[in-house]
Amino acid sequence: MKDYETFLHKVPQESPDYPVCSEYVVSAVESIVQDAIQSKRNQIIINTNLRLGLPMENINKIAGPFIEAWAVEIFSDVLEDSANKYRLIHVEAQERLYKADLILQFKKKRKNDSGITAEVDVKATAEDIAGSGKSPNITSFARIRTAYVEDPDYMFIILSLKHRVYSQRNQSTGLMDGIMEVVGHKAYDLKYISSADLSYNPALGTGQIQVRDIHYVSLEQRTVGEFCRLLDQKYLASSKRSMEEWYTLAKKYAWIKDEN
Repeated sequence: MKDYETFLHKVPQESPDYPVCSEYVVSAVESIVQDAIQSKRNQIIINTNLRLGLPMENINKIAGPFIEAWAVEIFSDVLEDSANKYRLIHVEAQERLYKADLILQFKKKRKNDSGITAEVDVKATAEDIAGSGKSPNITSFARIRTAYVEDPDYMFIILSLKHRVYSQRNQSTGLMDGIMEVVGHKAYDLKYISSADLSYNPALGTGQIQVRDIHYVSLEQRTVGEFCRLLDQKYLASSKRSMEEWYTLAKKYAWIKDEN
């Protein structure tokens, strides 16, 4: 089998203004969530018929879907104002098996386009449960690697939402309501997360790209070509993966040029 460097790699080239667009989207996403928190729109009220309230020791197992649904609603609320200051023009929730939870589009004048499209993956972590959501699986290695080859300007944003949950008695029913409250947030462009903060989990299909500790992430500026190479390095560094397996994927998903 040939060495990695000897293959004719397809090297995607992003638009010159990609870094500016990435910074704009990350800032807008964080500002929208922060505005929701400051305006007290950060609570999810869960009505149950449980007299003792929600099972707090297992609450992190059900928090994810609630937090994701909350995020979709917060962005959709902004969209209702066609003159919103973030210039958000489209919000679309995605099906469960898609690589991101929602797609956002922002209006921004660019040389060859009039907007920015970003896919957003929402990750929920519990403020009061140690280790909750600390090292999440982000997405499939093969899917994300292919996305950047097919679209060099592909933008994948990780939105980390920290929450806490408590119960309070409903004065009308006498039962306990669960209150899920978003209390913190941070957004990252996956392409700029530092090498030290990214890891590869060989379990599940072609493996999963992970963030080692989503609460403490450093950033590194890099091109999309450099990021594709980094993803390959993470894959090949795994003791459970081989160059032959990488080559099979590279041929299947057209990461390398036809050598015939």
